[in-house]
Amino acid sequence: MRTQDVRQRLTTPLSSPAYPPMVPRFTDREYLNIVYRTDPDALRAVVPEPLRIDEPLVRFEVMKMGDVSGYGPYTEAGQAIPVRFGGERGEYLHAMYLDNFPATASGREVAAYPKVIGSPSLYVDSGAVVGTLDHGSLRVATATMGYKHHELDRADAEAQITVPTFMLKTIPGYDGLPRVQELVRTRITDLTVKGAWTGPARLQLFQHALAPLADLPVLEVVSASHILTDLTLAGVEPVHDYLKGGASS
Repeated sequence: MRTQDVRQRLTTPLSSPAYPPMVPRFTDREYLNIVYRTDPDALRAVVPEPLRIDEPLVRFEVMKMGDVSGYGPYTEAGQAIPVRFGGERGEYLHAMYLDNFPATASGREVAAYPKVIGSPSLYVDSGAVVGTLDHGSLRVATATMGYKHHELDRADAEAQITVPTFMLKTIPGYDGLPRVQELVRTRITDLTVKGAWTGPARLQLFQHALAPLADLPVLEVVSASHILTDLTLAGVEPVHDYLKGGASS
């Protein structure tokens, strides 16, 4: 393979890339969101500067991807933390667990999504929307919400989903030290909210050494939503360079 051919490849193996070179479109992306109050000291211990926390809140989410170009259907779960970057409000993605390797690899390498492999699920059971996350054979999270009890204003649903998202991108060099270490930002674009509901909700997190969601304990459920959308994820842009000690250009 010639040098110019190698330089056109985004990932290995060269003859069978780990993920497709494309911007995926998400059709029928279904969310279960549980916003809860947690311990402020535990929250401050995991949110990197220069992000700031106003309230000790966490959003646990389970997302069922009905159809994704290049990847097919899969499910994802994780935790997002409301933060402030200067005068801009958004969310810091703390942890994400997927059952699809190409989506995991592309999210980590191309962008900075904190993705690892897990076994999330989202389904309806006896009048409740149920979102779960397993690590191996062990349950680490169970979320429930009354199924379509109340319509949620679609503008409110759109506002929940389209806040700027901040992530930490760290790529080590061959000496074991960070070669890239940046805070990056992205947004959701081309969003269509097809349906949105709310209802009574509960969330349980279980201790696990390798999936430590319960390190941000549930003290009080604040709100919940069940939202069906079509959307596209925009690319990422760096906003802070930790190695240079300042804002990225």
